[in-house]
Amino acid sequence: MPIDRRTFLNRTAATGAGVALAGGVVAGADTAQADPRDDGHGHRPHRTSLRILGTTDVHGHVLNWDYFTNAEYDDATHNDVGLAKVATLVEQAREEAGRHRTLLIDAGDIIQGTQLSYYYARVDPITGGDGKRPPKHPMALAMNHMKYDAAALGNHEFNYGIPVLRAFEAQCDFPLIAANALDAKTLKPAFEPYIVKHVRVPGAPDIKIGVLGLTNPGIAIWDKANVQGRMTFPGLVEQAKVYVPKLRSLGCDVVFCTDHSGLDGGTTYGDGVPYPENASSLVAAQVPGIDAILVGHTHVERPCTIVANEETGKQVVLSEPLMWGMRLSIFDFELELTGGRWQVASVTAEVRNANTAAEDPRVVELVKAEHDVVVEYVNQVVGTCTAAMSATESTYKDTPIIDFINLVQADTVTKALAGTGYAALPVLSQASCFSRTAAIPAGQVSLRDVAGLYIYENTLDAKILTGAQVKDYLEWSAAYFAQTAPGDPVDLTKITNANGTADFSYDVLSGVSYDIDIAQPAGSRIVGLTHGGAPLDPAAQFVLAVNNYRSGGGSGYPHIATAQSVWSSSDEIRNTIIAWVQATGTIDPSTFGGDTWRLTRAGVPLF
Repeated sequence: MPIDRRTFLNRTAATGAGVALAGGVVAGADTAQADPRDDGHGHRPHRTSLRILGTTDVHGHVLNWDYFTNAEYDDATHNDVGLAKVATLVEQAREEAGRHRTLLIDAGDIIQGTQLSYYYARVDPITGGDGKRPPKHPMALAMNHMKYDAAALGNHEFNYGIPVLRAFEAQCDFPLIAANALDAKTLKPAFEPYIVKHVRVPGAPDIKIGVLGLTNPGIAIWDKANVQGRMTFPGLVEQAKVYVPKLRSLGCDVVFCTDHSGLDGGTTYGDGVPYPENASSLVAAQVPGIDAILVGHTHVERPCTIVANEETGKQVVLSEPLMWGMRLSIFDFELELTGGRWQVASVTAEVRNANTAAEDPRVVELVKAEHDVVVEYVNQVVGTCTAAMSATESTYKDTPIIDFINLVQADTVTKALAGTGYAALPVLSQASCFSRTAAIPAGQVSLRDVAGLYIYENTLDAKILTGAQVKDYLEWSAAYFAQTAPGDPVDLTKITNANGTADFSYDVLSGVSYDIDIAQPAGSRIVGLTHGGAPLDPAAQFVLAVNNYRSGGGSGYPHIATAQSVWSSSDEIRNTIIAWVQATGTIDPSTFGGDTWRLTRAGVPLF
């Protein structure tokens, strides 16, 4: 529902003296401390500084813990994760710059991504139920303690539905902001579009900082089932052009954007919506009046990027602090007092590494009970497996672990269509390697082992494609591989992820067999495509078991977004796999697979 004046006033009253204005919140001034630039005799300072700290894509990481490995998080470059680590960096940065002139902002994707966040959305949800008092979300516990000033909405905020998002919002002591998340009926803001913060400078006017939140238009595609008819998501540039002038008209000396959108202007959903997915650089270039942008969504580290505004020539500073709490962005502003108003003289940005910090013991204490419950939950045994399976080679070889996902999905859709008019159609299935470290051990299998195969909250759809469309689908997928001429050396670290294509955008199909000839250009690689031992009939109809992200147009696959839907499930695919293991008891890789794909060059297999 749209934010109304009463909500604005209540929020403002809860956070300090302030005034609610149409379309945003003006927050009360922070308690002032003596400015070191004041000589103690009341002389008016002419220069001062401001610091804004930024996180993004924390994805439910509070502690430096990997719930899928049941151990402290570690990776090849020894990154650490979690808000407990970030909290220490934040406190250090506040002490350096002065707590009274430091803000803390997030750029979205907060409540999805770990089994910790999943548990409090689905298993013991923060929406409550059964007469129980709802639990506090661990991310709210940590972020409230850290005293965030605002957080933009990320697309994954909508994965669990709007009621869970609203419950999380109610638990936060800071606003969730998004100028381009609108009520579908009224086209008014569904969340606060911006906040205005005052920072006092002894002997001089307050610094007024406008913080504008922008989220991703792809929500309309990726979470269509949760938002269709309820919210709409116009472009970042379009809404920034509305709200940046408004913030300047309110007297803001600094305008800061927090964008859940990458830098490069690229889009993974094709023409599904008429707005680019990664538009932060476009916002900087096309919307005058912005000083700096905290960038999110793409999970890359960009300490400091400069984009010149096309109209004014002004340099806009952008920073993206990687993901999962691995980094903290720090924006430092120098301001000069000119004509009674503060003007931004310079902006710099950097990132700091969470692996240099100890965990804040207070954050650890705040979420210990919740963490312990989830550790017990994910370590429960759900079945057994007759042979170990690993995803290590799944991006370039047909592996049993991906066949297993496709087996469960195809089996689920086949049973769902039994007795319907579509029961006679062959069922194909798509799956991706979401994690190259995913593994199922031989012997006892825990819930976390199975959950590690499917780290996203996707649900399962069934859509009809023709044989010709299936081939188009596979050609699109095969663009994931770098073109490699016969005789050239094969570097396994370089033949995948061509043109920046992520692993989650590469699909393997079961129910058909095919070769991918990487000596050929993208679009002409699928060779020997068969179904049931015979060449695939271009006119034949097939049912494709497909996740809702792909079904809605995610990664831009052809035909699938407009294909006829014959069934869909509201349960996560992860839960479907877990339930299959619990019901079957044993995973036996020797009983599934057989629908092979392989990489070739000019007809010669690579492996």
